[in-house]
Amino acid sequence: MMASSPRRTTFALILCCVLPLLLQLAGVARAAAGNFYQDVDITWGDGRGKILGGGDLLTLSLDRASGSGFQSKNQYLYGRFDVQLKLVPGDSAGTVATFYLSSQGSAHDEIDFEFLGNASGEPYTVHTNVYSQGKGGREQQFRMWFDPTADFHTYSVLWNPTHILFYVDGTPIREYRNRESTTGVPFPTRQPMRVYASMWEAEEWATQGGRVKTDWSRAPFTASYKGLAASGCASQDVAACAKSNGAWMYQELDTTAQDRLQQVQKKYMIYNYCADTWRFPQGAPPECAVAK
Repeated sequence: MMASSPRRTTFALILCCVLPLLLQLAGVARAAAGNFYQDVDITWGDGRGKILGGGDLLTLSLDRASGSGFQSKNQYLYGRFDVQLKLVPGDSAGTVATFYLSSQGSAHDEIDFEFLGNASGEPYTVHTNVYSQGKGGREQQFRMWFDPTADFHTYSVLWNPTHILFYVDGTPIREYRNRESTTGVPFPTRQPMRVYASMWEAEEWATQGGRVKTDWSRAPFTASYKGLAASGCASQDVAACAKSNGAWMYQELDTTAQDRLQQVQKKYMIYNYCADTWRFPQGAPPECAVAK
């Protein structure tokens, strides 16, 4: 093997040292699984949210008095966001654990994973939703093909100018496309969002429409998070983020992934707003008509 020249070695050292700084200046946050002390702020819960293991693990708890939650220190316009989550075991009826992205204000954008608690022996419901310009109501719900309380599983959101993709352990479960130019339905392209997670009480609707009540004798209810990784454009310059060259900007589902998505939806989807004729007796929302 030919020995490296001093000039080549010097260039490599400069590149190694300078490239991370250039990425930071460009607003590109990398996706290494970070440290919760460095990456998030516990924003509510009066001590019910706890960072453990030197920053590798974060737990959010709920009791009758309060839930808890955290938010990322950075906010992003486009990116990929992953977390490993282990849900509350046993009878968790009326509780909701979340992992989501959101901007602020009444016309906010939001991309949701919500995990609706269950009575003992009944499966969790994985609830997804997309808000744009303050309007949501775009729910799809799933059962999982595993017990999400027995171990950690990875839940991911990929967001770019043309697609929002939801993944579970790397398997796509939902695709929401930007149809704004053809339907007029707004798509999240203008508002940076933070990463959030929470553990809260939703007894009035979360479990069988509120028919199953929370058994507070089992409190505190605790969900565990680890491996939070955010790779996205952290600049506040919308135009700059629109020109980001991160892999997330170009990712979409190939033919194999589309086939897998359809298989998962056929087998595990339990609710699709586009097929809800009770809510939409005059016809499905416009984005549904062109959705694959």
